[in-house]
Amino acid sequence: MDITTIASIASANASTSLKAQASVLVLKKAMELQTLNAAQLLQALPAPAGPTPGARLGSVIDTFV
Repeated sequence: MDITTIASIASANASTSLKAQASVLVLKKAMELQTLNAAQLLQALPAPAGPTPGARLGSVIDTFV
């Protein structure tokens, strides 16, 4: 191997490593945005309606047949 081949291989390796690091950073940012969007959607949900105090409909299950 001559020096120019070694230099080109080292340069290609460094370029690939930089691209991989950039891809990981973009992926992390996308995951952070998805987390924030999911939290906003959960906060936008209305509170679940609970049973009306004193209501009897549906409060007793007949298990005897």
